[in-house]
Amino acid sequence: MNLKQLASELGLSQTTVSRALNGYPEVSEATRRRVTEAAARLGYRPNASARRLATGRAGAFGWVLHNNAYGPHTVEFLGGLAERLIHDEIDILVSTVTTEDEEIAAYHRAAASKRVDAVVLASPYPNDRRISVLNELKLPFILHGRSESALPHAWLDIDNAGATERATAHLLDLGHRRIALLNGPRGMTFTIHREAGYRAAFAARGEPVNPAFLVNSVFTDEMGFRNAQRMLERTPSPTAFVAGSMMTALGVFRAIRSAGLVLGRDVSMIAHDDVFPYLNADNMVPSMSTTRSSIRAAGTRVAELLTQLLAGKPASEIHELWPVDLVLRESTGPKL
Repeated sequence: MNLKQLASELGLSQTTVSRALNGYPEVSEATRRRVTEAAARLGYRPNASARRLATGRAGAFGWVLHNNAYGPHTVEFLGGLAERLIHDEIDILVSTVTTEDEEIAAYHRAAASKRVDAVVLASPYPNDRRISVLNELKLPFILHGRSESALPHAWLDIDNAGATERATAHLLDLGHRRIALLNGPRGMTFTIHREAGYRAAFAARGEPVNPAFLVNSVFTDEMGFRNAQRMLERTPSPTAFVAGSMMTALGVFRAIRSAGLVLGRDVSMIAHDDVFPYLNADNMVPSMSTTRSSIRAAGTRVAELLTQLLAGKPASEIHELWPVDLVLRESTGPKL
């Protein structure tokens, strides 16, 4: 089936169908959904080569990763991104770097070679140098996360402050006061927001924060184990943990068991759950209380927003902040 036949089947003009398939913002969401569903049902696939010649686009999005960024979070986000882009026959070009200067150089090469139409930025900082560089290069981009930059930029983020505040508040309401926050690397926007939410929960109840219970590190099982083990050896030790990821939570769980304690009885924990298909919070023993947010769904939505950006929607109008659910299970209980 070609574009003319698809348009005839829908009773729409070829221009409307083409714009709907390519994410142009002036096409209503209802029309876009109707066109994409019909295209899938009838087996219509646009000719990628012809489209690239017509639009002058490369048909690829770029993503620059640091060597230490590979892990389950990256895999899930990439899976969501690819899941959406495959329908438009758009490729993902991944570059690997070790330093910030190498990353900036990669953007300069991408802009000069015109190998990608847009790029995705992960793990932004409040004053992120990459935003000004990409604006100067006129290379479209979107942040997975947020920045305080006044320069126009598209972004999608979750409510990290609200998620951590709700988790901490719940533990405080259960009677816990010695609550440890195992946060991400220092200085990133999301870690700043999470600490702010943690502190806000304490402040709302007139309780002081113990700086010794605030830790910044990468989200791995090993670092979760080491940090939790060190804290549990303290006097006094935490009676509850807020873990920045499910990977961190696995390490905390090991440390709790190594100390001869029982999760959900002696020590409580709430983890940030990125809805990993291979790590189900419901099936853990005890089941894990979480702040739930799908990083795969975020990847899918970022792909959709990039398509809208390339179709002409202003970057200043592409700002999405997703709420985060608190799901209570067996790993949380009242302070004994």
